[in-house]
Amino acid sequence: MESIYEELIAFHGHSCPGLAIGYRMSNAALNFLSDSRAEDEEIVAIVENKACGVDALQYLTGCTFGKGNLLFKDYGKHVFTLFNRKTGKGVRVVYNYQNVPENIRGDRDKYIDWLLTAPEEEVVSLKEVQIDEPETAKIIKTVQCEFCGEGVMETRTREIGGKRVCIPCAEKHGT
Repeated sequence: MESIYEELIAFHGHSCPGLAIGYRMSNAALNFLSDSRAEDEEIVAIVENKACGVDALQYLTGCTFGKGNLLFKDYGKHVFTLFNRKTGKGVRVVYNYQNVPENIRGDRDKYIDWLLTAPEEEVVSLKEVQIDEPETAKIIKTVQCEFCGEGVMETRTREIGGKRVCIPCAEKHGT
């Protein structure tokens, strides 16, 4: 555990409670699914926050925005749902914030230590779930914004005065 967490710190930039939470959540999910890191899109992760723990999830599971197997829902919750395309099995992992002992909540180092060493059932709850299989990543044609000249996914353009433009230019020029 120590060497993997050290690798996570190097990837993320520092140790913090959020990284430790993501570490425990991701490991629990992978163990539940009886799987290892995704090389391509075998595993899909749906995260419900954009906090430090998502870096742990990306590093440990291989789910990334770039591969299209990391989906974000801005709910502000320490919840990850992982789905294995090969087996059709899914798991929802919830961080049990209510179980953190009161006497360590204000001590960052003790909090991190508790997160890394407490029994899994104290730190996270797991529930098998059935979800609709998310679509695989699609490669979308790149076109040139007729205002700024930058490349943009064709599906993310808007039309202004008969010109195909990127969203920032559309917002800047009034649509």
